[in-house]
Amino acid sequence: MGRFPQPGETLNASSHVDGLGGKGANQAVAAARTGADVRFHAAIGDDTAGLWIRERLSRDLDASHLTVLALPSDRSTIIVDVRGENLIVTGASCAAAFDPLADGGFATSIEHGDIVVMQGNLLPDVTTSCLQAARSAGAMTILNPSPLAVGSTPCMDAVSLAVVNAGEAEQLTGTGDAAAAARELIRQGTEGTIVTLGAAGCLVADREGRIDRFAAPKVDVVDTSGAGDVFCGCLAGCLAAGISLAAAARIAVRAAAISVGRPGTLGSCPDRQEMKILMETTEAETA
Repeated sequence: MGRFPQPGETLNASSHVDGLGGKGANQAVAAARTGADVRFHAAIGDDTAGLWIRERLSRDLDASHLTVLALPSDRSTIIVDVRGENLIVTGASCAAAFDPLADGGFATSIEHGDIVVMQGNLLPDVTTSCLQAARSAGAMTILNPSPLAVGSTPCMDAVSLAVVNAGEAEQLTGTGDAAAAARELIRQGTEGTIVTLGAAGCLVADREGRIDRFAAPKVDVVDTSGAGDVFCGCLAGCLAAGISLAAAARIAVRAAAISVGRPGTLGSCPDRQEMKILMETTEAETA
């Protein structure tokens, strides 16, 4: 639509698309398309939508760890304006009721050397417990804490790598300077921090005080929905393939740039062939 509606206003949309999404699903599929062996733990409802979600995810990854709850499957409504910016409202009853440690066999599936990616969809205490269990099992943990729970700060002591956008970084640290926010999150306990900066790319900070910035290619923006998920999933998949953090961040920035040039969330994610080309060309540049 041309613009977002004001409170109390109704506008007509120029188009409508139904598709699979959700931060965890988007990130899991993006990681799988890098060639990573992905085990996706999540909750779906005991409804037609849940059956469809399982079938659709099975095209990209192992969906056998999905847990069925006696609830409606979670659903989001995304409004996109002519600039490609978006507003999102989510119904998340399954996510709010799901505990992977109790219901999904999560702890027994973790192996030493795994990479465990968590989002902010679950209850904060559940997320923290999962991160701690993963670290105890010898896994690397990546936390993308979106959506941020109001009044709750994620436990960074159990986080190997935090991935946040500029707004989240400011909300978590109280500073609008991305580099300073990244350092503050490291001070809070994470071993490293990536702040995604939209069209400006991203910055990567480590405990040694080094900060690297990676520019994003210029593209015509169609829809920014899911771009952060493509970045995070692609990053995790590249790290699982043994690619350095710097090269993985470059690849992830480029994958996200591809996604914003397309409509939708999961539908905008680069496919396996596109991911393969991105990984090969970027690694060649950094060799």
